Amino acid sequence: MKSHPVSTPLALWLDPESSLSAEHSQALHAAGWATAAIHTLDELLAHAADAALVVLHLTSDVTRLKAVQQLLQDAGLNTPLVCRVDRHELDLAVEASQSGALTVLAADDVRTTSWLRVHTLFKPAVSRIAPTPVRQVVFVDPSSQHLLALARKVAQADVTALLVGPTGSGKEVLARVLHEASNRALGPFVALNCAAMPENLIEDMLFGHEKGAFTGAHREQKGLFEQAQGGTLFLDEIGEMPMHLQSKLLRVLQERQLTRLGGQSVIQLNVRIVAATNKDLKQAITEREFREDLYYRIATFRMRLLPLRERPGDIIPLAMQILLQQAVQPWHMHPQAQQMLLQYPWPGNVRELENVIRRAVVLCTDNHITPAHLMFDDWLTHSHPSLKEHAPSEPLGLEVSAASLAKTEETSHASAVSEVVYSAVTPEQPTDLQSAVRLNEHQVIMATLASTPSKTEAAKRLGISPRTLRYKMAQLREHGMNMAAAC
Repeated sequence: MKSHPVSTPLALWLDPESSLSAEHSQALHAAGWATAAIHTLDELLAHAADAALVVLHLTSDVTRLKAVQQLLQDAGLNTPLVCRVDRHELDLAVEASQSGALTVLAADDVRTTSWLRVHTLFKPAVSRIAPTPVRQVVFVDPSSQHLLALARKVAQADVTALLVGPTGSGKEVLARVLHEASNRALGPFVALNCAAMPENLIEDMLFGHEKGAFTGAHREQKGLFEQAQGGTLFLDEIGEMPMHLQSKLLRVLQERQLTRLGGQSVIQLNVRIVAATNKDLKQAITEREFREDLYYRIATFRMRLLPLRERPGDIIPLAMQILLQQAVQPWHMHPQAQQMLLQYPWPGNVRELENVIRRAVVLCTDNHITPAHLMFDDWLTHSHPSLKEHAPSEPLGLEVSAASLAKTEETSHASAVSEVVYSAVTPEQPTDLQSAVRLNEHQVIMATLASTPSKTEAAKRLGISPRTLRYKMAQLREHGMNMAAAC
């Protein structure tokens, strides 16, 4: 096969089931692609050195995609891949994107504009370009999958987007999805946390300055708008932006141009804005803390991220993804540990989940995480619903006899739970890993007792015998757990 000039890059059309249709061939040629139809990996290997792009048809999973990627990698090539999937295979399209496909198109899409967009993602000056790196994101819960599908649609339209959600819910991750699924994917992604920068520096960081604009300005400085040319500018916590800067930002968004501080020349902008906030901007508008006209300018598409507790389907996949990032060796998580993760309310959302998993990695020595390795930030606070449900009405500090724990199996389960929970409201702080593991084991027992109707059921959920549970409860009187301060 002869090499094709860079101006007409070659796309290898790999489809074992069917041939390249006349409609697809015409659309590709109209978009500036030369095409060659192949049906096997052997044919791909024979022509891969001349290929600028591989168009791959997927059916049930991404096995074929991974095989092609491995073959190209073994040949020393980083040829980008475009995947074609049936329109109803949304999960397969998402999986292909996450596995490194340059973009994903519907299998029956014969529009020239679609292949022109592929051309914009492709750098014709380099015949062997690595595909745009795609962040490994987790959208498993049905609500998250719907949000991901919406984000990928919004990404195709060059409009502003406002991401709303609590701190730590993954707003920047979704912003990167919007960037990487758009035709700006090869451009820069630039982020600014408006709440983390001093007020007197935000303006300079956003809009830049000319040399000599102020004392200490020894050279010109491009602002983040200019640094994001051709890409995406992510403004996190935009609700914290000072009012006088909101006015200037609005003007830049309206006119799509800016002037650096101390400068006179007008700089035209080609930047997409994605903003995020954990505040109620409508309330901020009412309280005159945020401009209403700016709100409508940035909120062409408003997408809400749910707290982690409201999308439980994401919790375990997120935890496993965090574990995979910790080491090369595979990690395992006990089913009871998974159940604990699902029951916890996650006031700190994904960031808190990351902390819990990283603590577990520190405490675990055999790559198998059990309930004893999970240390939660607020397990014993009033934010935990199961503890609130079973908490006794008496105030803390009421003196009772420690002998109240030495009750028989017929003793009220709710009373036993109250005694155990309140005995550890103010436990000794652990000073070593063994103490930390022991303390967390006690916390697991308390939480399980609080969420089950009987000690027998609690023992079953914990995977131990009732006798062992009684022994563990007796240990709560030891190791710094003062039962005299129980209820």
